[in-house]
Amino acid sequence: MHRLQLHYTLSRDASPALVRNPLIDLLQAISSQGSISGGARLLGLSYRHVWGELKRWENELGNELLVWEKGQAARLSVFGTKLMWAERQAQARLAPQIEALQAELERSFAQAFDDRVQVLTLYASHDDALTALREHALQGMADGTRLHLDIRFTGSVDAIRALNEGRCVMAGFHTLLEAGKKSLTGRIYKPLLQPGQHKIIGLAQRSQGLMVPRDNPLGLQSLQDVVRQQARFINRSLGSGTRVVADELLAQAGLLPHQLHTVGHAEPSHAAVAQAVAAGQGDVGLGIAAAAAQAGLDFVPLATERYHLVCLKAALDQPAVAHLRQLLQTAPWQYRLTSLPGYHALQSGQVLSMRQVLPWWDYRHQKPSALQD
Repeated sequence: MHRLQLHYTLSRDASPALVRNPLIDLLQAISSQGSISGGARLLGLSYRHVWGELKRWENELGNELLVWEKGQAARLSVFGTKLMWAERQAQARLAPQIEALQAELERSFAQAFDDRVQVLTLYASHDDALTALREHALQGMADGTRLHLDIRFTGSVDAIRALNEGRCVMAGFHTLLEAGKKSLTGRIYKPLLQPGQHKIIGLAQRSQGLMVPRDNPLGLQSLQDVVRQQARFINRSLGSGTRVVADELLAQAGLLPHQLHTVGHAEPSHAAVAQAVAAGQGDVGLGIAAAAAQAGLDFVPLATERYHLVCLKAALDQPAVAHLRQLLQTAPWQYRLTSLPGYHALQSGQVLSMRQVLPWWDYRHQKPSALQD
């Protein structure tokens, strides 16, 4: 059994939350380039250094990492391939926790190094736009103030509950544009939101769809195709916004969740589902275009949804919330947002009426004193 050690570095530059191992970087480079020399060039290292490191790791792990055949280029052994894919899968599954750990460390250091840094705690459904926003916010505004988003990724339902329980200032969740008043989406989210108490802030519009291997070998174009062909489906965890979306889309198609041929573990994020499909553990999963692109998968769009931020009305005037709303409306941020596959800026930073953005919302069954949005 080999033990792991984790380390972190301090830097002035914003960087993604990564836990990297140099061996995996070597294996990925050799695999993508088809040779040790190509992998060495990709990493900016010498052939001798890469060769020496591979031999050192083979001795350390007690297994061959490369296979050599006369007249053939070196390729990864079965063990080397399994090791690389296992690490990719673990990274994808742990991405929300790794980002939360980085956010917690940065929050502590931000307060220690710079009193002008504002901190905003946000519980949210995992989303690539929020990761990009977190990095963008640290770059600062024209007045020199910077915003540190202390993001804790969790399911959409749990995120709103965390807001209602006072564990965060803001929550992030997403809903289908076409969800009706009697939809599953409405039944799940409506009890968690109160008019006059909660305020919706626009973030983005994004596409949800099928993440499938390159060239879509099964020709999957809909959830009906997934069910008909009994394609192996990688599902999301209960309580996640995408699990709600999946069940909603199934209901709209006249299907039931048990008709899906689900395999493997329910995954905690879009990236984890994408990596499971890329590793051949399943044929298809529901997710966002950005996660599919990062894993080298094809994407079949099925639906459009809004990603919302929600806070209590009393928090709207807090400096950190006002800073975030201002930042969301700037051209540089909206340009960065639309550069992500499947994302569009839609009323970003604007305070929106629940009736405007939640089509299943109405106040007919609310108490008279609560009829103010």
